[in-house]
Amino acid sequence: IRCWSNIPFITMPLSRAHGKSFAHRSELKHAKRIVVKLGSAVVTRGDECGLALGRLASIVEQVSMLQNQGREMMIVTSGAVAFGKQRLRHEILLSQSVRQALHSGQSQLKDMAIPVLEARACAAAGQSGLMALYEAMFTQYSICAAQILVTNLDFHDEQKRRNLNGTLHELLRMNIVPIINTNDAVVPPPEPNSDLQGVNVISVKDNDSLAARLAVEMKTDLLIVLSDVEGLFDSPPGSDDAKLIDIFYPGDQQSVTFGTKSRVGMGGMEAKVKAALWALQGGTSVVIANGTHPKISGHVITDIVEGKKVGTFFSEVKPAGPTVEQQAEMARAGGRTLAALQPEQRAEIIYRLADLLTDQREDILLANKKDLQEAENKGRLALPLLKRLSLSTSKLNSLAIGLRQIAASSQDSVGRVIRRTRIAKDLDLEQVTVPIGVLLVIFESRPDCLPQVSALAIASGNGLLLKGGKEAAHSNQILHHLTQEALSIHGVRDAVQLVNTREEVEDLCRLDKLIDLIIPRGSSQLVRNIQKAAKGIPVMGHSEGICHVYVDMDASVEKVTRIIRDSKCEYPAACNALETLLIHRDLLRTPLFDQIIDMLRVEQVKIHAGPKFASYLTFSPSEVKSLRTEYGDLECCIEVVDSVQEAIEHIHKYGSSHTDVIITENEKTAEFFLQHVDSACVFWNASTRFSDGYRFGLGAEVGISTSRIHARGPVGIEGLLTTKWLLRGDNHVVSDFSEHGSMKYLHESLPLPQRNAN
Repeated sequence: IRCWSNIPFITMPLSRAHGKSFAHRSELKHAKRIVVKLGSAVVTRGDECGLALGRLASIVEQVSMLQNQGREMMIVTSGAVAFGKQRLRHEILLSQSVRQALHSGQSQLKDMAIPVLEARACAAAGQSGLMALYEAMFTQYSICAAQILVTNLDFHDEQKRRNLNGTLHELLRMNIVPIINTNDAVVPPPEPNSDLQGVNVISVKDNDSLAARLAVEMKTDLLIVLSDVEGLFDSPPGSDDAKLIDIFYPGDQQSVTFGTKSRVGMGGMEAKVKAALWALQGGTSVVIANGTHPKISGHVITDIVEGKKVGTFFSEVKPAGPTVEQQAEMARAGGRTLAALQPEQRAEIIYRLADLLTDQREDILLANKKDLQEAENKGRLALPLLKRLSLSTSKLNSLAIGLRQIAASSQDSVGRVIRRTRIAKDLDLEQVTVPIGVLLVIFESRPDCLPQVSALAIASGNGLLLKGGKEAAHSNQILHHLTQEALSIHGVRDAVQLVNTREEVEDLCRLDKLIDLIIPRGSSQLVRNIQKAAKGIPVMGHSEGICHVYVDMDASVEKVTRIIRDSKCEYPAACNALETLLIHRDLLRTPLFDQIIDMLRVEQVKIHAGPKFASYLTFSPSEVKSLRTEYGDLECCIEVVDSVQEAIEHIHKYGSSHTDVIITENEKTAEFFLQHVDSACVFWNASTRFSDGYRFGLGAEVGISTSRIHARGPVGIEGLLTTKWLLRGDNHVVSDFSEHGSMKYLHESLPLPQRNAN
């Protein structure tokens, strides 16, 4: 038995078979019937007198949106007491005579300003106004709302309970939003308290329990409880170590310390948790979230229904492994241990991983075969993505070679002194390289990315979170297992973590307190989505790989077709593949131009004509829809330019600052191109495909960055390091360097330690 207000009710749901709540947030998008409980702190203003109209309007808009999607929405609302208090205060003050106000003492005036009002009277005065406000707001979205006032007895009288159930079902059938509240005008007097200045407030626990009871009675899929805190914390919110609990499981109450109650109401978080667990037991999923925060209240309800990581989600299904937050903390701790190892030990781990890639080749290819078969059976992956998904013996051999390059070049990466300065006598300053911290690498359809990125993270002493696409699940699993096996030789197994939970990428991008850098590896759409979703976390990468090759009027006939073929056809799905071919106008209708076109046709490359190129042709290929297109397949755009200057201007206007090439025998023209094209990689008489960490001798890359800060181009070990300053003194204080102090600044540059020649 659990008490709801002063009357107990049976804790097992009546006339309802034990349902099954959603196990994961991602399933909440399938919720059909939803109850939204609005706490007093959500509905009332900060001065606790009157309603928060803007906040309420936003909530009504979200509820209306979901209702118009075909869902069945119900609201359990507070606010009648606060609204009535505002009305009655004004009424009482207006009814006082001017004489009485003038002759009253100062203390009486103060009492008149905040009259003591009985809660039930406030509720009686506020109910009609509150409902009128809801009706006016819902009318803006062509939705009808209906008010239902209930008391405890309505749930204990069988006939009344059936009537209530029938009324709610009929309203939902007619697409009406029921707005339910306790009939606070007739409930028994509450225990005296001063929650709302001068008003004995009905305990918030009543509406929490009411919402849970209704949710179970009506067999709802989801109960959203909005309060003035972000959710459930493992210790009182505001304390130094308080952490928001993403998912709460029955039986976890012992690990939670409840703090004080919210701004208004008596229930507090403990009452909400009890109500939530009761609803969960009855088969209704529950989320407790903040409905007052100005930055999220405008979309908190819709975000929850979309499965985004908002508030605390109550689930009966506990995952077998750690949460992503726990994985991030494990990666940070493991990364710090990794950074403290000797360079030779980190290199030894990478060498071991390279050996495992070749030793376990058959198991890796077998797992990859499963991924390929599943992808082909589902038919969801385009051909370029299938090519990226595929592993082969040659790919694994190349991976192993690249990893050994990383191991060999990582000997002095972490802790390398890059600047030494003598500030003053016996006061020396050093700037040294250190790991960035915890990296989140999100990649799709490229299992070979996992060992590459892992090796670079190990070499640079960074903790690593990996989020791969589900299409490569089997391949990623075995490659991660081998990575952890290699890490185990020096006890740093946890430094590299593979996220296997159903975490949405957008939710991962919000972990700004746990992740220091996000590196996306995948389609331009993936990168754009991550750049948009990342809140407070830097993103390293490029959203597009629109690479150009400019064929100058002085280009060599022998070089042109070889470079273009390699740039476009060697691996068209790569981000460093040719997408736009710029040709000098004087080359049109020449044998060289004909050779280029013939070669592209033989290679079955579909040609799209740029506007200028199309104007020169009587019958042209299909005109390009956009000059900013990354095809990622055997397609390319051809455009005509009048000069190298025009080619540069075209690249700056339509390119993505990735990789751009000039083919010419004129050294002056080539140098002009190299110096003036503002891209991460600019080449002369070489294929765009050389834009790669392995081909640059970096061993591998975590990606190619087109940003202008920190790292640019293929990012290897150096791009995963930052610096810190070490100052070694002997009782030095700044006051000694003042005008009348005893010391002077020297600021002398000191020689750097000799680097490892290997």
